[in-house]
Amino acid sequence: MESELHSIGELARASGLGVGTLRYYDGAEVLTPAWVDPQTGYRWYRPAQLADARLLVRLRRVGLPLADIRAVLSGRDAERVLDAHLRRLEDGLVDARRELSLIRTTIEQREHPMTTTLRLSVRADGLAAALDAVRFAVCEDPDQPALTGVLFEPDGPVLRLVATDRYRMALAELPAIGTPRQPAPGTTVPTALVDALRALLPTTPAEVTLTLGAGTFRAETPDHRIEGPALDLDYPDHRVLTRLAPHHRVTLPAADLRTAVETGATRTLPSGPQGADCQVTVLTLTEDGHLTVTADPTPEALHIALNRDFLLDALHAAHPEQLLLELGGPIAPLAIRTPGRTGTYSVLMPIRLPESP
Repeated sequence: MESELHSIGELARASGLGVGTLRYYDGAEVLTPAWVDPQTGYRWYRPAQLADARLLVRLRRVGLPLADIRAVLSGRDAERVLDAHLRRLEDGLVDARRELSLIRTTIEQREHPMTTTLRLSVRADGLAAALDAVRFAVCEDPDQPALTGVLFEPDGPVLRLVATDRYRMALAELPAIGTPRQPAPGTTVPTALVDALRALLPTTPAEVTLTLGAGTFRAETPDHRIEGPALDLDYPDHRVLTRLAPHHRVTLPAADLRTAVETGATRTLPSGPQGADCQVTVLTLTEDGHLTVTADPTPEALHIALNRDFLLDALHAAHPEQLLLELGGPIAPLAIRTPGRTGTYSVLMPIRLPESP
């Protein structure tokens, strides 16, 4: 048999993968040998596996995650996996360019301190809707002071609002006039100032002028003006969670999902700040593509467990009629979108269900 197979050393030399690397991929069930000598433990590979090993080299070179490498080599949905990875790489390049631009701006400001501010204009009703869409996700933990506010982030023709407490994140975008063409640092507005701003906003298209920068935040409507200091803390990079590669997308009426969550079964599990117990809703995707709420999904069913209160908050936040849910699996974040509002959505972190005995 050995004369028909390649030894692990031969495969390593022919493919460019190290012997130790081949052993690792065997243990990870990515490239398993055709035969292992029970006496010596030597690994032997079929001649056809040389092509797999060389393909593996290329997949490693472009940074494909291990699970995706396994899917490509097994022939499962390779085109979708590769297309999703290419999108991640392209998005990552956009993010890198943005960060480098911000780094240059930061260096310039450090060497030549500036007191200039950025003034931009938005519609009052649009700003009100954006605040309503993100306010529920603002952190209230005093041990996370950088998150106790809403990030106002100018980005080309839009103003992006971001809020997170590490267990959920909400984003909203609205058109803005006066934003710089190049990326500009965001301003984190404290919760109290955010709530004061929301209270004075009219539900009309009236213009609101926002002034960001130099450590302050100011908002002016035709009838009111408020201002106060911004948080002098770095906001975390929210793009880490926005580059999702969901395997399933489900569109459904928002009211149906709210009713199912409100009336459906739950489990009590530790989650959230300090590991406090919470009620957990488990969303399960049926074979025909419908979402159901069940407390004990079967192991083979695609499901995700979520803090029930956090899920209801996200469903109520933007008052949508239709929802688009993006699921990646039980340990991947859940994205909740409103069709037609690309930049406005929520992301919820999953809760691991204990394994059945």
